[in-house]
Amino acid sequence: MSLLVTIDTNPSSEPKHSKCPPERLLEGDPSFKTWAQDASRGDTIKTGVWEATPGVNRSIKGETLEFCHIISGVIELTEEGQEPRIFRAGDSFVMKPGYVGTWKTIETVRKIYVVVS
Repeated sequence: MSLLVTIDTNPSSEPKHSKCPPERLLEGDPSFKTWAQDASRGDTIKTGVWEATPGVNRSIKGETLEFCHIISGVIELTEEGQEPRIFRAGDSFVMKPGYVGTWKTIETVRKIYVVVS
């Protein structure tokens, strides 16, 4: 088994389909697709590609750290008590443990994610 993993940003496999939990939904009816591509250290580190359609939801990280790299689309993140920030294709960011705010998908977004829990 190789320890070098390539992330397929345009996967042909069937994604896991999901919706925003009702208690986190703020606006619209966003749907999500997840292409999980790797897990390590007993599933505490997960990597893959995620896509969301337009809508607004609460984002609560708890003890989780998430690195994101936007492949396509536009989002607006607003951390509680902070000004909104726009991210688009080519941008990367980290949501640290304890992050609480809103995730607004303006244009259908696709991102690479690395989640450490």
